[in-house]
Amino acid sequence: MTIIELPFRATTEQACGWLAQQTGTPWTLAHMLEHGLTPYVWLDYDADYPALFGDANGGYAAPIFFEDDTRRLAAGSEDVLITITKDAYKIVTQLPPPGLHRALHELRFLKKDLEHLVKKLKRVAEPVKVEEARESQAGINREEVLIAFSSLVKIDMEQALASGGGIFGDEGARIKGSGKKAKNKTVWNPVTLALGLNDVYRVPMSHLKRAFNTHAFLYAWSAEWEHTLALLGK
Repeated sequence: MTIIELPFRATTEQACGWLAQQTGTPWTLAHMLEHGLTPYVWLDYDADYPALFGDANGGYAAPIFFEDDTRRLAAGSEDVLITITKDAYKIVTQLPPPGLHRALHELRFLKKDLEHLVKKLKRVAEPVKVEEARESQAGINREEVLIAFSSLVKIDMEQALASGGGIFGDEGARIKGSGKKAKNKTVWNPVTLALGLNDVYRVPMSHLKRAFNTHAFLYAWSAEWEHTLALLGK
């Protein structure tokens, strides 16, 4: 069997083939999107969208992350439609209707994202040690909570975290006992926090999944996150 070498930006066919070799199961575009992978499309400079490109006069790789756009891809669309993306400076930008259309064969997936997904899947498949399953004082701190989740909600999350009652009106996702000596020592369980954001603030589960796939400080929580989603049927 030929070993597939991933380029920096892999085509859908290359990504699916490599994932199949790594996991022993077939993969599709919809399957990759379901696991939170972000596809990109190279945009050559277009004078009709000067603000989108800035100084990137040669073009740049635009991410496709807006839920309506990825849902359309996962449903088997015949082309790519980008209505919201990030500009060359990584600022979220809504494109004028109807958006940009590109061919499916132009989709690319980052090598580092694919490699991280495989590592995460292998971790999830490993038996969870009893001591790891117990409730612990370990969690993520205020800065990490804000980095991972503040952009997903309209509330002032920093103020919500600072309030004495936690983020959901009670102890919420705050680890019991943390912060007793100093508020800057308070930590939160990101899994409980993410589920609360989905339930109370209607943050789409796809956005939360992407957060766990994006931030290195959440990698250690991937197994618990995936296990919890499986129990909830999500």
